[in-house]
Formats: sequence, C-alpha cells, structure tokens
Amino acid sequence: MEKEKKYRPNVAAIVLSSSYPLECKIFIAKRSDMDNVWQFPQGGIDEGEETKNALLRELKEEIGTDEVEIIAEYPEWLSYDFPERVAQKMYPYDGQIQKYFLVRLKDNSKINIQTKHPEFSAYQFVEVRQVFEMIHHFKKNIYVKVIKYFEEKGYI
Repeated sequence: MEKEKKYRPNVAAIVLSSSYPLECKIFIAKRSDMDNVWQFPQGGIDEGEETKNALLRELKEEIGTDEVEIIAEYPEWLSYDFPERVAQKMYPYDGQIQKYFLVRLKDNSKINIQTKHPEFSAYQFVEVRQVFEMIHHFKKNIYVKVIKYFEEKGYI
C-alpha cells in the first residue's frame, strides 16, 4: 500500500502592480537558489496561522512589503508533488497544498527583494502571457489554472 502523502500548507500570491486596473502587470521573481527559475511569492503557513496573515507575512519576508489589497482568492486549495530533488530538501513533505490570492500593490508600496533571507535575485512586472513563457517548472499547470480562473472571473 502506498503511504499517504504529506502536504505542507502554503499561501501563494499573484501580485498585480499598483497601476492595476489601468494596466495588468504581474509580479514574477527569479529564485536565487535555482538557475533561471521564475515564480510567484509563496510560503508556508505556520501552525494555527490564518491564511491571510500568512500571506501578508510571506509577502513582507519575500518581497519586502505587505502593502497590498486582496482582490480575490482562488476558491480551492491546490496541491502539487515536489520533484525528487526538491522532495529531499523539503522532507518530511511530499508536496505543498496552496491557497492562492490575487493582490494589488498599494500605490505607496515599495518592493525590496534584498530581505533578511533573500529568496529572489531579480524581479519584473510582466503581461499575463509572458508569465507562461517564463515558467518552465513543475508548478506551471497550477499557475495556468489559477490565472485562467482569475481571467474568467474578470479580474485579469
């Protein structure tokens, strides 16, 4: 019998620039620990922590600001399995189960990826289609699913 998989609870954010809704540009960042891997900000939910609190904490830790307004939330939790090389690093977890949020940077917010424990070496704001061109890793199908949902709902 296959062992039951263990998923780490996680929040993820699709961050829109402060110029939204006039223009729809999405924040994407390059991981500092992997070669040419771009992704959305995300991170674990601490024991007993509310998802929205975890979202704001992770944004502050990863992009240096929690000055955002939450526009929408993906209605379900989405899970994915880690590839083998990542699974070893993330033991005892087999993957992550994520709650996605669509957020807009407030006009006065300042992104700073030079945080206490930097996860990203670069970032940019791109058009929706560019996101799909830049993502080549195991999370791509989840990114597609979430973005399509927010598009269908008329947010992006």
